Amino acid sequence: MSKALWGRRSFLWTSMGWLSGGPVGVFANVDPGRSLPRVRIALAAAQSLYHLPLTVADQLGFFRQAGVAIDWVVHDSGAKAANSVLQGQADVLSGAFEHLFFLQQKVQGFQAFVQTGRTPQLSLGVSVRPGLVWRSVMDLKGMRVGVSALDSSTHWMACYWLMNHGLLPEDVVFVPVGSSPQVVESLRSGAIDALCQPDPVMHWLEQKNEIRVLFDARSLSSTRKFFGGLMPGACLMASADFMQRQSDRVQALSDGVVHALKWLQTAGVTDVLKAVPAEHWLGDRAVYLSAFEKLRESYAVDGLLRSDEVMNAWRVHARLPNGVGAARVLPEKTFTNAFALKSRSRFAA
Repeated sequence: MSKALWGRRSFLWTSMGWLSGGPVGVFANVDPGRSLPRVRIALAAAQSLYHLPLTVADQLGFFRQAGVAIDWVVHDSGAKAANSVLQGQADVLSGAFEHLFFLQQKVQGFQAFVQTGRTPQLSLGVSVRPGLVWRSVMDLKGMRVGVSALDSSTHWMACYWLMNHGLLPEDVVFVPVGSSPQVVESLRSGAIDALCQPDPVMHWLEQKNEIRVLFDARSLSSTRKFFGGLMPGACLMASADFMQRQSDRVQALSDGVVHALKWLQTAGVTDVLKAVPAEHWLGDRAVYLSAFEKLRESYAVDGLLRSDEVMNAWRVHARLPNGVGAARVLPEKTFTNAFALKSRSRFAA
């Protein structure tokens, strides 16, 4: 078993060594002793709000109710998580939709099959520590920008923001810092001058007045404004071979996710606190809940991917320095709604 592979219902910040608590709620009509087929899901930033629908589906037993058990293969960046799927260390990737433009070049037929987020859910902020001069965007030149890894969604979003504000990616120094709460120390110590990450880390830093947010792709309005329309955020994706051979397991994953998305639409803050292990709160549940409320609208509604949003993501990614390969990928081949449509019908209001 890979060192990154951990037991079911155990979310880990690899660099912190934190494990989440046990599941909450009752597994309706499920025999606790029943042995279920297992699926290995690779992901990064496992305790972030980016993966909240997966946390809910796992903690409230929705995956188990659907008939599947999960092994979480946790990495410190989406790029490493994607590579672990290519190398056979995991079956399914949970991450930014844009990973498909790389994966499709490696494995024909790699597709997203259920969407969990409908915005990138990322922001970019510059440190406000004393001595760091910041008057305009041009002051970013030469700064060290922390991203989870090169060729990760945090890297791509930061590059795109720079290019749209008169700078080039090479005008800054990108520093891979992973995706654990320890990135806060990197900012405080001066190892990096700016940071691009998902919430709750970025919201926590905002609330503590440690960063000034320059770019926000968390809300629907900010995403539309910056990218000229919506684009898919986090998705579950797998190879065509896996989806064909293990269609029942893929359907169970889709069912669990869509069940969680429906639950999130009406869940109160108390419900969320009960469903999410305390280790996810970064020591401040008020800030965590505040971040969740800001992100609530950014979660997918029914798990379906929309062609126009996929096309927008393709246009954005094709503009990046490494976007030549993406330009050769057919956007309509990057996703399937076959599983999410069935899930939607099962959890219709």
